[in-house]
Amino acid sequence: MKIAIRYFTKTGNTKKLAEAISEVVKVPALNAKDNPITEDIDILFLGSSVMATKLRRQVKDYINTFDTKIGLVVNFSIGGLIESTYKPVRKLIQNRGYKMAPEEFHSIGQMWKFNKGHPNKEEIKAAKAFSKSILKKYSTVEK
Repeated sequence: MKIAIRYFTKTGNTKKLAEAISEVVKVPALNAKDNPITEDIDILFLGSSVMATKLRRQVKDYINTFDTKIGLVVNFSIGGLIESTYKPVRKLIQNRGYKMAPEEFHSIGQMWKFNKGHPNKEEIKAAKAFSKSILKKYSTVEK
């Protein structure tokens, strides 16, 4: 099974979640900015964050570059507020004809002086458990 992890980060919070997922799935977590999807993959863990209550334009542009076969996209996100990127990412993914997992992982992130210490150890542990559950459920993705 071919798995990839790509993430967008401005403050490093989403990178922390990506690295936790990487430990479980045993593939490198790569910054999407510099690492396009260039080959067919079964599962893409895609990480992003909420900035000023919106999905960053970079994420939209990145999804629009997909031109390979991707069996399933799994969203993980972080935000200073309690908002997830799932809905806007799912819309973009589905508009491109790809399948989005109904499950997602979302964590609170540090924003300015708020939410210091997030994602914390418990949230990192939860991200790892989430990725294990995804692998177990989708170990054979339809191609």
